[in-house]
Amino acid sequence: MDKRVFLVVLDSFGIGGAPDAADFGDEGSNTLAAVLSHSDEAFPNLAKMGLFDIDGNDDPRIKDYLKKQERLTYPWGWYGRIRELSKGKDSVIGHWEMAGVYSSSPLPTYPEGFPEEIISALKEATGRNILCNKPYSGTEVIKDYGEEHMKTGALIVYTSADSVLQIAAHEDVIPVEELYEICEKAREIMTGKHGVGRVIARPFEGTPGNFVRTSRRHDYSLAAPSDTMLDTIKAHGLDVISIGKIRDLFAQRGITEAIPTSGNTEGIKIWLEKEETDFGGLCYLNLVDFDMKYGHRNDIEGYNRAMHEFDDALGKFLEYMRPDDLLIITADHGCDPSTESTDHSRECVPLLIYGDKYNVPHNMGTTAGFGIVAQTVYDYLFGDSLKRDFEPATASHVPDKDNIMSYVDMTNLKNTATTKDIKDLVERAISENAASVCVQPCFVRTAREAAKGRLNICTVIGFPMGYQTTAVKKFEAEEACDNGASEIDMVININMVKSAAFNVVANEIHVIAEAVHKKGAILKVIIETCALTETEKKVLCQIVTVQGADFIKTSTGFGSAGATVEDVRLLRRYTGSTIDVKAAGGIRTKEDAQKMIEAGASRIGASNLK
Repeated sequence: MDKRVFLVVLDSFGIGGAPDAADFGDEGSNTLAAVLSHSDEAFPNLAKMGLFDIDGNDDPRIKDYLKKQERLTYPWGWYGRIRELSKGKDSVIGHWEMAGVYSSSPLPTYPEGFPEEIISALKEATGRNILCNKPYSGTEVIKDYGEEHMKTGALIVYTSADSVLQIAAHEDVIPVEELYEICEKAREIMTGKHGVGRVIARPFEGTPGNFVRTSRRHDYSLAAPSDTMLDTIKAHGLDVISIGKIRDLFAQRGITEAIPTSGNTEGIKIWLEKEETDFGGLCYLNLVDFDMKYGHRNDIEGYNRAMHEFDDALGKFLEYMRPDDLLIITADHGCDPSTESTDHSRECVPLLIYGDKYNVPHNMGTTAGFGIVAQTVYDYLFGDSLKRDFEPATASHVPDKDNIMSYVDMTNLKNTATTKDIKDLVERAISENAASVCVQPCFVRTAREAAKGRLNICTVIGFPMGYQTTAVKKFEAEEACDNGASEIDMVININMVKSAAFNVVANEIHVIAEAVHKKGAILKVIIETCALTETEKKVLCQIVTVQGADFIKTSTGFGSAGATVEDVRLLRRYTGSTIDVKAAGGIRTKEDAQKMIEAGASRIGASNLK
């Protein structure tokens, strides 16, 4: 199956804290805090992605919002904040930087309007007079100049604090296609020292006093000075799908399929539809309404509603992600709707990642440079998979009913074990046709080298208490497989079981099972039955079955008690047919082992049987 990356830009969704905000006149700006100040409802899916666990969420408005939430979903992916390095705070520079192109110089802005040389060139190129030529609000400029435009046919030319030249025209006076041609001519003029980030066509309709902008806006961006992530991905023969204004922001370069949208709702709909289609490469979505409709208009309540719309859609997207999908959510700048300014704000932005290799909670902290987005995409699409020094043995062992030892994982997990002890254990296990040897992670290579492919090597992770984080267990399991283990015995997080956080337990088992299976190994899940109620045992039987483990195992051997026949029967009864049962802990005789096998166990963990 082809790898797919879905990169979603929540246009203007800053989270405050940019160290150079004061240089841009934006000290104290925080778009996230502004939105949360108008929301009492939860954002469960953004919370799941880790939005509220990002470092630096210390604005009082964020803290007040979090106090109102009864329970926040535990993060399940990677999360952090990134600060822009380029000298700007507009969409073009933000998108360039996340696509790997750093801009050391700010794009030109025109706080006093455009110079006469530009205005004269526009008049000559278009054959029309010019109105306004000032920084202006897009909705106010058509209200103040729309009627004169309709009478004279003159172009409404205006700018903002951003590096833009915008041209507004009524669709009945200047048809949209003609307005687009005018903007193309303006783009040719706005080069060199006047190379603004974007020339924007702003068609509108209606009557004086009731003018409204239409959805047929079109951006003509300055081309990036070098190849971007999009160019590289396309050059490798992969798909680069643009949804929304991505195509315009990259001057139509590096795109294999472009789908324009009328706003967030249509963009979200197409995004969800693309999740159901087959492609390989990048699907790049910009949700412009956050910026255009709500940030620039200081509409906090509208921004809040739009965030809830996205959060609902995110839940649907996460539900149907494929194993080879990667989801990245970020932003290109801020646009705090709670400040007096209606322009972009210099803020850090969130970086939320979920998918293969990013499916355990991990706080990335603060990263300098939006370029981490391109690095993540490159690593995922083109990065080499980890090469193993040792190939794990195949799980080909078949127990012999006439030999009880063939059911046994011969075990030495003592903290005083030596290299010689492990080598002796391997030779004894081979001579008795044991199922495997179970050794400490530090001795996996030793056992593998001693076995020389004659015996399966098992090791333990999260041992013996199980309270390590999922990320630690995943790393431990993958390294063990790379060192030669073909069987992994993992201790569940009993703390989470006792906290009734079964979703956390289930996700951990799923993550480890997936990682282990990719390495060609099998997973046994140790639930430590002596620490559980009967109800908890039954629930865990279902979870272990559903999450794809290969065995459920009774005990570590380090708890208050080991395996019992009753527990083995319970585990065998309440797990599915795809799950085997391993009994371990306190089994010292062949008679005891036989009773466990008769109760339903197909593996026995023991250091020695007499």
